[in-house]
Amino acid sequence: MSDKPTIEVVVAHYNEDLSWLKEVADSCIVYSKGGDKNVPEFPHLPLENIGREGHTYLAHLVKRYHSLPEVTIFLQGRIDDHVSLSIAEIVDKAKGTKPGEVVTFPFRELELFDLWDGIPWEKYPCWKKWATMDCKSMGKTPGELFKGIFMSDKVPASVGFQPGAIFAVHRDTIQQHPHRFYRRLLRQLFLGEMAHINPETGHYLERFWLAMWDPKEYICWDDKDVAKEKHNDKGQLAKGHWHRTPRMVDVDEAILPPTTISASVTPPSISSPDTLSSSNALSMASSRTSSSLCSSPEPKPEDVLHQVEKKVVQLKLEKDANEEFEQDSEQVDETDQSNSKLTTIPEDDGWAVRADL
Repeated sequence: MSDKPTIEVVVAHYNEDLSWLKEVADSCIVYSKGGDKNVPEFPHLPLENIGREGHTYLAHLVKRYHSLPEVTIFLQGRIDDHVSLSIAEIVDKAKGTKPGEVVTFPFRELELFDLWDGIPWEKYPCWKKWATMDCKSMGKTPGELFKGIFMSDKVPASVGFQPGAIFAVHRDTIQQHPHRFYRRLLRQLFLGEMAHINPETGHYLERFWLAMWDPKEYICWDDKDVAKEKHNDKGQLAKGHWHRTPRMVDVDEAILPPTTISASVTPPSISSPDTLSSSNALSMASSRTSSSLCSSPEPKPEDVLHQVEKKVVQLKLEKDANEEFEQDSEQVDETDQSNSKLTTIPEDDGWAVRADL
């Protein structure tokens, strides 16, 4: 019996060139939101173009929760603007992922998030790409969202996160939360009213993944909680030492890529805000009035049909999630009984569990 861990690579794809993944193609699960015009060269599963990579990751966790490999690597279709390693180097590093920890990859350091009242995008010119895109408000502050997910009566001083949500996680780390935890996150963050191409919830979930899986390492409650050393034993910036994005600068020089990038990483194409806005209009498919909301031409009948088919898949996913949610209300999840770190809460609060912090 092999001592090597089983590994899968989960890819959130839109229109990127995935040729850089060829050497691990057999271990990849590609979820594509680009439709027929952006079909990847790999076998893939189509998803509605909503929710950013957070929706893709949660859809995978809900689908594969009971059949996860030992280690899952979560990636976006393009990573060379965040990671300087080849896919072979990423997989090799991920093999050492242990239960209870999250492995990230250089060159981007962990970043600090403490904007609990919301991100003032206009004060961060280096994030102007996101500020200029149509964004669906979640109707609450990130602090309120944090309290809901973590069942806390307060917000911490800061949390650390991996920009781009690129990381490797052990099965046991994922399964510290029961299946219904991820189903509820999917339903409440990205379905129904939040089924949008660029919801606020997607930006904030990116900042909460690490804290969700390892709160002791990635949640800094106050000054006394700051680590003494600058780096932890995984080589990451340690608790409270995370990089803070400076305000009012066009370029954050601290996050520029190294001059030499691994030759095996082929820079893929990247979506422009205009392209995404056009795709958002098409995602409304069955409504011809959507074409008046952007500069794209009226969609062809075959495009409309494809979008309607994807919408049917999305509605089925939402229906299944709701049915499973109702079933969970009638019985206690076995995971809740066996894992003392998880606590059930009343249904009216909207969240099923919390991690004791």
